[in-house]
Amino acid sequence: MSTDTADGENELRERITNFLRRNFPQIQMHGGSAAISHLDRESGEVTVQLGGACSGCGISPMTIQAIKSRMVKEIPEIETVHADTGMDSGADGDLGGTSSGGTSPSFPGETTDDGDEGPQAPF
Repeated sequence: MSTDTADGENELRERITNFLRRNFPQIQMHGGSAAISHLDRESGEVTVQLGGACSGCGISPMTIQAIKSRMVKEIPEIETVHADTGMDSGADGDLGGTSSGGTSPSFPGETTDDGDEGPQAPF
């Protein structure tokens, strides 16, 4: 890989990471994580792995869909986004049904036993 290619890929990785932080701060605020697990700059394909509290969260499928639809609009080099929580519940992050275990989603204004307000909607 040439230096120009490596620099271009590093710049694109940085733009994707900044996109995730800027558009989806609640992932990290609620104990989750989002990381680029694969990037193919030539084909415009990126795979984002959601982890931590995202695994088993009932709102993860909505977050995944929002990431997929927004990233291709905001970052022109990206044509295809694959996102997954690592739960292997469905192909390409399209999680079918409900997951067993994990954290139940809560909504703004809803309180839990510890008095903590739930996460904000991902979009």
